[in-house]
Amino acid sequence: MSNYLPTLRQLQYLVALHDHGHFGRAADACFVTQSTLSAALRELETLLGAIMVERTRRVIRFTPLGLRVVDKARQVLREAEELADLASAERTPLTGDLRLGVIPTIAPFLLPTLLPKLRAEFPGLKLYLREETSQAACDGLRRGQLDCVLLATPYHCGDVEEAALFTDELMVAVPAGEATGESIAPDDIAAGRLLLLEDGHCLKDHVLSACNRPDLRSSAMMLGTSLHTLVQMVDNDLGVTLVPRMAVEAGLLDGTGVRVRPLAADHASRTIALVWRRGSARSAEFQLLADALRRNANRAEQRQAA
Repeated sequence: MSNYLPTLRQLQYLVALHDHGHFGRAADACFVTQSTLSAALRELETLLGAIMVERTRRVIRFTPLGLRVVDKARQVLREAEELADLASAERTPLTGDLRLGVIPTIAPFLLPTLLPKLRAEFPGLKLYLREETSQAACDGLRRGQLDCVLLATPYHCGDVEEAALFTDELMVAVPAGEATGESIAPDDIAAGRLLLLEDGHCLKDHVLSACNRPDLRSSAMMLGTSLHTLVQMVDNDLGVTLVPRMAVEAGLLDGTGVRVRPLAADHASRTIALVWRRGSARSAEFQLLADALRRNANRAEQRQAA
């Protein structure tokens, strides 16, 4: 084994530079001076005998080798973090920092009721929440920026383990004056009237899968940046959309004339799940967290049903 190995600090600086694309911002993110970060990266290049970053006055550009080293550095840093996590989890499960990603079609509707319960059940747990689209959250999980993600499945999130929490029904939201029956079949949705979230949101894929109409995929209007935006568009008679039952029960439609009806189709639902990197040292902890989320979500559903 070589006596001259990169340090974790050098790898952290390299990854920060790639993430921020600027020496000054990378240095600020690492709480060091720009000269300290720059010197450490030059030492790393000398150590490896290769240029990682091409520097000009205006831009920085990573070499092909530099990009491969960045990917490997992320993996090394993630493994180093998991060494510490392993020891922490062995002492007291679900204590310390946990970076949880949550997608926008779950976060505002589920977390307000669940977070107080989690704080009471695990007082030593410090949750750092990051709301992102499904695609961005899965990228953050892969890069090691997140520990686990609260996601709606099915959705391809890479090499992950998954704990299903509960099923969330999809419902058709229609303008106040639109005539409907007790339920709405996918064939009842006129082509060109279906409003969807932008790419990157897994709900868009779940809606199209539930409707199972290729013509809707090609004619749907992908305009909404959030469920609240879609509901406002429906309220103004610009089309129809599908919304999760959890959002409806959390008051998404309050203050509007929008009505909802069940979608008369197979698989008209999504599964809320907690996912994390396969083989993570904290897998047992994440299973405990999933159990707590599932238990408290079920209690909330029982109260609403009563």
